Amino acid sequence: MSKRIAILSDTHNLLRQDILEGIRGCDAILHAGDICSEEIMDQLRAAGPVYVVRGNNDFGWASSLSRSLVFQLEDLKFGMIHDKRYLSKELREVDILIHGHTHQYDATWVGEQFQFNPGSAGRPRYTNELTYAIMTLDGRDFSIEKRTLIPEKRRGFFW
Repeated sequence: MSKRIAILSDTHNLLRQDILEGIRGCDAILHAGDICSEEIMDQLRAAGPVYVVRGNNDFGWASSLSRSLVFQLEDLKFGMIHDKRYLSKELREVDILIHGHTHQYDATWVGEQFQFNPGSAGRPRYTNELTYAIMTLDGRDFSIEKRTLIPEKRRGFFW
């Protein structure tokens, strides 16, 4: 039976209602950092099982969060880090690497490793889209559905 996995990053203290509705019923939620508040973390935990790493804007309450994670979902080994510039040897050996930080959606194969950045689900930079993804896993097979949100209004550096 396939599993649905929500993947998001860079919410920056803003978890939109349409994202909460979109991740409802997922088997797991992966957040690649820059959550920025414990309240957002609580909302994610209420939505389902959460795998999360600490981003460069996660302080205080987030000190217990790891900077990187390695875990198994279905038959795939996942790694997660906020900023992929700091990859460890262990993260270089996973099947799927989830990362964030750049606020830009990106899905790239690097050799045998699939590297995935869901973009920013909270506050994008410049003219980047607001995005997150739903991954469907079945054994070692996976597919990704990009979900794009339309911001209400652009305001300066962040929307």
